[in-house]
Amino acid sequence: MKEADVIARLRRSATHPAARDLLDDAAVLDGFVITHDSIAEGVHFLPFDPPASIGWKLVAANLSDLAAKGATPAGALLSFTLSDDDDWDEEFLGGVEAACESYHLPLIGGDTIALPRSAPRIFGMTAIGRSGAPVPSRAGGQAGDALWVVGTLGDAAAGLAQLREDGKAVGPLVDVYRRPVPLLAAGSALAAYAHAMMDVSDGLLLDARRMAEASGCGVEIALDAVPISSAFVRTRGDSQAARMFAATGGDDYALLAALPPDLDPTSLASAGASAVTRLGRLAAGPPGLRLTFGGAPIPLPERLGYQHGR
Repeated sequence: MKEADVIARLRRSATHPAARDLLDDAAVLDGFVITHDSIAEGVHFLPFDPPASIGWKLVAANLSDLAAKGATPAGALLSFTLSDDDDWDEEFLGGVEAACESYHLPLIGGDTIALPRSAPRIFGMTAIGRSGAPVPSRAGGQAGDALWVVGTLGDAAAGLAQLREDGKAVGPLVDVYRRPVPLLAAGSALAAYAHAMMDVSDGLLLDARRMAEASGCGVEIALDAVPISSAFVRTRGDSQAARMFAATGGDDYALLAALPPDLDPTSLASAGASAVTRLGRLAAGPPGLRLTFGGAPIPLPERLGYQHGR
């Protein structure tokens, strides 16, 4: 089954209002935002990635979902896979602890299991946040809303590409891939104004289409407006192909927000601390994605982002 098929099947039983019809990355229950993310060796991290960075990434991925709901970290549960390498396990747990301390996330419980030695490592975390009011979902976007992204795109995918070519690669792109930063302050600042908001973890184009489908409208994105860093440009360039790579690579943990067209989020101090870029808009009509470059329409790529599936 593909990821979308599993979610569609689970909707039969996930009928509680807290589930938000499984259209979101988090549940909202009794004033708390609850999310769960797993990471697996060979999918979310490389076998030779430093264990501490993997622990950090697990926490950051969960906190990014809380950021997209404007939630304040309240607690976390860790699912830990024991290995036969005590030093590796210790370094991983050190990375978890460092991230939890950095973002004031108390670790309040979890579970441990052991897998066969040949099995890849798999870890999970459930993060709980205190919600504000309102809690934006993917599904609240409205035709005419401006589409904004907080953060830059493509760095993590470019860092991963460097590591696949050279396992000893270092530099700012590798750092972004290994130690993402959840945009909690920006999420908190935007939540009160956003009609819809989510984090960009599977690729901008795929996640924007998900927002459009959940909101029941189309989405138009100017590919040449996709924000990329100077480190990305030095490595991948600034061509249409490079920006398409940035828009489909994933692992960005940026925030994507549908905001009223007359709101400029750069005027919000907490949001303005990160790069905030207007990408396009939501449009009336059937859900779908339309891309332009230099003002002219361009075809969609075959791959919009990363989707789990056999």
